[in-house]
Amino acid sequence: MEGPRPKGCTTAQTIHIPPLHTVQLLPIVPFNRIFALVYLCAVLALFYHHLQTLLCSTTLVSFFINLILFISDLVLAFMWSTAQASRLYPIQRKEFPENLDNVVKRSDYPAVDVIICTADPTREPPMSVVNTALSVMAYDYPTEKLSVYVSDDGGSALTLFAFMEAAKFAAHWLPFCRENNIVQRNPESYFESNYSSSSEAVEIIKIMYENMKMRVEHVVEKGKIGDEYITSDEERQAFNQWTHNFTSQNHPTVIQVLLANNRSKDVTGNFMPNLIYVSREKSSTSHHHFKAGALNVLLRVSAVMTNAPIILTLDCDMYSNDPQTLLRVLCYYSDPEIRSKYSYVQFPQHFHGINKNDIYACQFKRLFAIQPMGFDGLGGSNNVGTNVFFSRRAFFGGPSNFISPEIPELSPDHLVDKPIQSPEVLALACHVAGCNYENQCAWGYKMGFRYGSLVEDFFTGYQLRCEGWRSMFCNPDRPAFLGNAPISLVDLLNQLKRWAVGVFEVGFSKYSPMIYGIRRLGLLMTLLYSQYAFWPIWSIPITTYAFLPQLALINQVRVFPKVSEPWFLLYPFLFLGAYWQDYFDFVSANGTFQMWWNDQRIWTIRGLTCLWFGSLEFLLKSLGILTHGFSLTSKVVDDEQSKRYDQGIFDFGVPSPMFVPLTMAALINLVSFIMGLAEVVKSSNLEGLLIQMFIAGFGVVNCWPIYEAMVFRKDKGKLPTKITLTAAFLTWALYIAASFIFK
Repeated sequence: MEGPRPKGCTTAQTIHIPPLHTVQLLPIVPFNRIFALVYLCAVLALFYHHLQTLLCSTTLVSFFINLILFISDLVLAFMWSTAQASRLYPIQRKEFPENLDNVVKRSDYPAVDVIICTADPTREPPMSVVNTALSVMAYDYPTEKLSVYVSDDGGSALTLFAFMEAAKFAAHWLPFCRENNIVQRNPESYFESNYSSSSEAVEIIKIMYENMKMRVEHVVEKGKIGDEYITSDEERQAFNQWTHNFTSQNHPTVIQVLLANNRSKDVTGNFMPNLIYVSREKSSTSHHHFKAGALNVLLRVSAVMTNAPIILTLDCDMYSNDPQTLLRVLCYYSDPEIRSKYSYVQFPQHFHGINKNDIYACQFKRLFAIQPMGFDGLGGSNNVGTNVFFSRRAFFGGPSNFISPEIPELSPDHLVDKPIQSPEVLALACHVAGCNYENQCAWGYKMGFRYGSLVEDFFTGYQLRCEGWRSMFCNPDRPAFLGNAPISLVDLLNQLKRWAVGVFEVGFSKYSPMIYGIRRLGLLMTLLYSQYAFWPIWSIPITTYAFLPQLALINQVRVFPKVSEPWFLLYPFLFLGAYWQDYFDFVSANGTFQMWWNDQRIWTIRGLTCLWFGSLEFLLKSLGILTHGFSLTSKVVDDEQSKRYDQGIFDFGVPSPMFVPLTMAALINLVSFIMGLAEVVKSSNLEGLLIQMFIAGFGVVNCWPIYEAMVFRKDKGKLPTKITLTAAFLTWALYIAASFIFK
């Protein structure tokens, strides 16, 4: 696919223009399709065997055991089919921003509004948010066409102070990056890298940054802004908005223009991008819709103030790692056909600071790198909530179904003709940021980011696709964005638990892909979205295979075919085939064997912890029982915890109830493997129990970090004693119950 032809050229007169972007099918596709067909035949054979076994069950206990295995394998087969949809037509894109000058002039570049979301200065350090903002303000892009909005959903004066300091520092940082052709434009990352310190200019800018950082961190530590840090009446007036009645959940709208591209200049005399701080109005009597609500407020505020046709949404810690990213996006949006049909361009999440073997599988390679290529080949990449360049038009109905907003200033076609700091613009911006503004409006339901799920990113992307929009996935060689991954196992599991609740809110709603989506998306795309919408049901087969074969092994009950039976070969083929294909995909995405091993181990841990607890929380929420709801993942790093993480040591230090079933599974697998091994040595009955011995042994190997945390470790990250004792008691109770049932 090439860029558009110059205006006025006929086909015969067309001059060859280098392409702006290309797309190609991955070479592995033919093998994937053949393997899917072969594996499907094996799955069908497995269910034929299951039905035979069910019909031949001689006792009620054996019938229920076989029924549970049948249901578990049915879930595995369903999830396998959803994964195959991403392997049938994966594509890879490449952009050529160096060719842009042949197609579009810099003066014709579209304006871009960047929305950066933060919510809590204690869990999301303001300096991290500041670095993210500075990295995008320094894009290789015309400054008069770039606006950065900081959404502070915590309503913290500390965050505003940090950005006042950032605005002053930006006057020096932006020209420094431009004049020295700096690629890494996040100041913190740049100064931590092996930069050249021989230049006096580098040392000066570093001292300025360290001084700014010291002031911000000192204010955050104290929890208040001292008079010595307020340098003007304008700043004092801004902070006076934080009265004694001002709380994070009850306060008026705060909008502060920190930089304006028609008046704010850097030290070299060039204008700087707009920088606007926004904290939406909140009231204890209003529903805030968490992140989706904040994003919709920023959509409206940015429409009133600048109304750029392209909107970039970023998490507070996901900074720009490539100053040419906007030019890459322009390689697509300069094509009129793409601009009219595509709702967003998704870049993957990449993370820095992950330990060598990624023990918690925080890279989420399937979610962020592998499966999006399959989505893209079918016409729409999944939305992961950050690193997304949206077309503003996409938030107002489908490509051929425009929904007019309630006031003309919010229309994507509205032309802003007043300065952003003018009283009229600020008054209207405060009005559309009001907590009651959306009453009797279509925002969150037919317009903007969609309400109804804790994972507003997945739900919004899914809804846009159902409305007829397409989207694309771009994964350049140099990561466009880098962020922080959780280094605490509990933080990771809590994050995944929230995701589990959110996707179930979609999967079991009237918008379920299996009911609503299939009429609009087709079978393959429906399967892809179903994989995410029903993702927590992985807990069913994982839990079954973590306990049932092991309990049967302890009681010398065979639940799988003998080695000498023809059906035996089906099981190793299904296991090895699925694992080998997954391993190949993982390694093809720049993974290693050790990373893949840790990834599949965490897959098991998730199924026994956050997926079960997330499913339970969703059930309670559906019944109207109050749950914790939205919670942030901490971006604050503890030194001891960081040291353990860097050494590849699991951290179980928090006494979370999610660790109880995980510890029970570890104990059951160990006991069953030892008892099974003893029985094999005693009676040489390996043939009938080989599959169960393998499953138990595989579980023991995967659970080694848990045994280590229970017995061998003395640090603060060891498994809490009360978790171990609780799990041991419940394991003993389960053993007694199973012994009674299997008699």
